[in-house]
Amino acid sequence: MRNVLKVFSPEKKGKEKISVVTCYDYSFAKILNETEVDSILVGDSLGMVFQGNTSTLPVTLEEMIYHTKAVRRGAPEKFIVADLPFLSYQTSIEDGIRSAGKMMKETDCDAVKIEGGSDFICELVAILKQIGIPVMGHLGLTPQSVHVFGGHKIQGKGEESSTKLLKEAEALSSSGAFSMVLEMIPAELGKKVSESIVAPTIGIGAGPDCDGQVLVLNDLLGTDASFQPKFLKKFSNLHSIVKDAVGNYHREVKSGEFPGKDHSF
Repeated sequence: MRNVLKVFSPEKKGKEKISVVTCYDYSFAKILNETEVDSILVGDSLGMVFQGNTSTLPVTLEEMIYHTKAVRRGAPEKFIVADLPFLSYQTSIEDGIRSAGKMMKETDCDAVKIEGGSDFICELVAILKQIGIPVMGHLGLTPQSVHVFGGHKIQGKGEESSTKLLKEAEALSSSGAFSMVLEMIPAELGKKVSESIVAPTIGIGAGPDCDGQVLVLNDLLGTDASFQPKFLKKFSNLHSIVKDAVGNYHREVKSGEFPGKDHSF
């Protein structure tokens, strides 16, 4: 049985790092299911990576449910966390409960992720935990607030900002968040937060001292040659591999080499 404590156990803090990969579809999820990666996040970043939008804001709850169901079918053995998208939970506690419940009921995901650390968000986290819905938090660069931040910029710089983020992390952890993503904050702050709270931290551009790391699968595979933020390490160059493969296919179709006898009935 998939269990949050097997993957995000506070007892493992400082002992065993957690690997999380963001995925949006059945085919890649099926591959991930054959790996030892600890958890899959179905992120609303699909609005940019999969849909080609400039932000995550256009993504709907129905779209997140659609993609999460596909990922679950491909990775039945993995612990899956699904993002609740913009305005599916910020409007009221009741809306947050309904959205989280709908996601869990219809997708068989194991947990939901929400952004921010306000009193409202902490109250929602606590209530969701009480009714049996595990919640992962998300602080730092929270993409659903991109217009407030003025773009995708590093957060938590300066004493006031870093103190605020630390307090929000402590509040989220105390409210019952089983883990939280720390995105694009100074490495020193990532270390400080990770050492200050019980909940395991999952970093993306938050330094090496977080309790785990997350990258979008498409990014770590190098599908977009033009996308190279500082936090990203490309573990493959799928852009060139796919481009070369399609080019070879095109040439063989034109020349008549494909299909040959081996590919004909």
